[in-house]
Amino acid sequence: MIAFSTPANATKWNRWLVYSPGARIAIFIGIFAGAMFLLSVLFAALGWDGRQAPQPQRSIGIFLRQLVPALLAYLFLVYVIERRKPVELAWRRVVPDGLLGSVLGVLFIGSVVGVLWLAGSYEVTGTNPQFDWIRPLLLTGLGTAIAEEIIFRGVLFRISEEGLGTWWALAISALFFGGVHIMNKGATVWSSIAIAVEAGVLLGLAYNVTRSLPLVMGIHMTWNFTQGAIFGIPVSGTNASGYLVSTRPGPEWLSGGGFGAEASVVAVLISIIASAWLVMQARRKDTIFVRRWGKSHAPTIAATPTQGAPC
Repeated sequence: MIAFSTPANATKWNRWLVYSPGARIAIFIGIFAGAMFLLSVLFAALGWDGRQAPQPQRSIGIFLRQLVPALLAYLFLVYVIERRKPVELAWRRVVPDGLLGSVLGVLFIGSVVGVLWLAGSYEVTGTNPQFDWIRPLLLTGLGTAIAEEIIFRGVLFRISEEGLGTWWALAISALFFGGVHIMNKGATVWSSIAIAVEAGVLLGLAYNVTRSLPLVMGIHMTWNFTQGAIFGIPVSGTNASGYLVSTRPGPEWLSGGGFGAEASVVAVLISIIASAWLVMQARRKDTIFVRRWGKSHAPTIAATPTQGAPC
């Protein structure tokens, strides 16, 4: 079953302006942008914003700007507009699914770095015992993972899938995810394609199979944190400092260059293998939704309470 269906008694205008996929995405964006603006004003008034702000307060401010707008907008969308319980973000799933996802994230990026090391494209030259673990854990890890997974999997992929089907939703969410990273330091067209394949397709399929946001958040969080804070590799072009001081010799297509290991062909190949396995799982569990105008094949997903009739 699809997570949301339009209420049977909804008027024609409500169907288009409130319940349609485009309308719900627009509502989310509006609330997200409004909450982001209000928090920016608040933190500026508190002196938590800007380069002159004390580092702890500045980090907390950035973390809350990542977390609060996305979570607030999503809960409003689910509870008020879709009128259902957010089973994909249920509290009972946070710890077990989050831990499983965290282990998978470490295994993924660990495999990438392991192959780079065997290929002579990752070398450890020392350690940084004074490394500050808290900032990357909060910002490039937890805050980024929660916000981006809500936006790209919880909203863009999930709602696009309802309207267009799984394959189109994967393509759209992956292209947007890769596209927003083109603005990062060291980004290239190739790095955006790589990110679209690795995180866009891989995490989209992981969500499709499990219908769990905590799981994809866990993968995303430890992927970023392990890559940057432990291995000392740039995360999507961000600061490369970590506990391990490392270099990545060799051609950029192998090492990933200044953008980081995500732009390495090794990461792309490993993600393609993992994605192929997830496609097989999706077919086995019948979670692929193919939209055919006039008739549709609905995926087998646990039903969630909605106001309308079941899909």
